[in-house]
Amino acid sequence: MPLLPFAGMDIGLRLGCSGGWVYAVAYSCRPGEFGPLEAVSRDGAHVFLLEYEEENGKPVPPQFEYFHDGRLSSALKLHLDSSRSYEGVQGDPATADRLQERLTAAGLPDPGRKRREVHLTTLRIVQDFFGLSLPRDPIVKIPLPAVLLEPA
Repeated sequence: MPLLPFAGMDIGLRLGCSGGWVYAVAYSCRPGEFGPLEAVSRDGAHVFLLEYEEENGKPVPPQFEYFHDGRLSSALKLHLDSSRSYEGVQGDPATADRLQERLTAAGLPDPGRKRREVHLTTLRIVQDFFGLSLPRDPIVKIPLPAVLLEPA
């Protein structure tokens, strides 16, 4: 039985480490495929999830979620627009409200800005806020260990 139960197709995961963090890049995976991640974050673990669904004919906006100690600490849609019912940063007020303050200080959401610019600015704010760094080269250019998860 897989660590995280899921339904649907096989999912490929490439695994790596960067700056003290362990990460997994999933392929052939739809947003929400693994279900709730609160259980994975128990016992003090920090779980960050950044989901993109680029293969969908109706693109879903990228979604960021952060879980800690068995609860959702913050979640937001990175495009920050009303086309996908953006309602601010959701989650534990101690974390979510502070992240929303940073977005607001950067002038976001701003319907006058290009979606790509908003997306990149939001990613930078999330990266700085949580002290995350995920360098592009190891993910794109360097062979990483990989596993294939099969549905239960």
